[in-house]
Amino acid sequence: MRLSVNNLACERGGRRIFEGVSFTLQAGEALVITGRNGAGKSTLLELLAGRLHPASGKILWEGAGERTLSESLHYVGHRDALKSALTAQENLDFARDFLGNPALSARGALEAVGLAHAARLPVGYLSAGQRHRVALARLLVAHRPLWLLDEPTSALDTTSQETLRELLENHRAQGGMIAATTHSPLFLSAPKEIRIERAQASLSHQGDGE
Repeated sequence: MRLSVNNLACERGGRRIFEGVSFTLQAGEALVITGRNGAGKSTLLELLAGRLHPASGKILWEGAGERTLSESLHYVGHRDALKSALTAQENLDFARDFLGNPALSARGALEAVGLAHAARLPVGYLSAGQRHRVALARLLVAHRPLWLLDEPTSALDTTSQETLRELLENHRAQGGMIAATTHSPLFLSAPKEIRIERAQASLSHQGDGE
């Protein structure tokens, strides 16, 4: 599988956010997206997720058979998209049934992020960090090769950040791909990096991690 982004530009509210963004991402690779606040990092993920349309440029998804890009990705944004009245397990059971191509059970996914003890608690009772871990656990309940993550370490303590790093590396080892915005190091092995600036972007590859 291969994701190719060619000369991508985005406008919002009649204003050019960025332009000239190009990169490729293949099975097993990770892309770390950096840049100052308001530069368009989250906007780039929304374009990849199909939530916004580019002003120009192309996004190509190849090698996934009949599955479209939107059918091949998980997106975890700033909003956790969880139902506060439902338990953590119920939220994940719903996601597993809705997304299809099931992987881990809800209980298994919660155990993987260290929240097995909170499976039957309504999400509204959980802390911000716990809610974020439930949102990240959605990555594990359905097989999808591309993970789009917006500030995935937000609200996570040191232990949870290491758990996340292990989950990301396991996903890559199985041929998965990751594109993540971040202000904090993810400590991934040999990620690509793209820095978003207003109306421009520069791409580099780091061979020794971030």
